[in-house]
Amino acid sequence: MNDPLSNREIWVVWGGIFLDTSFTELEAGTEELIGPFPSQAEAEKAWLERMRRMVDIASHRLFVLRAQPAAKPT
Repeated sequence: MNDPLSNREIWVVWGGIFLDTSFTELEAGTEELIGPFPSQAEAEKAWLERMRRMVDIASHRLFVLRAQPAAKPT
């Protein structure tokens, strides 16, 4: 059976407020996940809108990430 998600990708915006500016550990309860989006351009638009609202928080970071279905073992 063919997987309808094979050869497709989705885009998400992920991040939050980190404990410090090393951006290695998120502050508990601040994680954000926005999406999924069908294109990188749409994800970047959502990223920009959200980052504009949080510009005053130096330890707030969001990242645009591409996700693809995991390959099924053969």
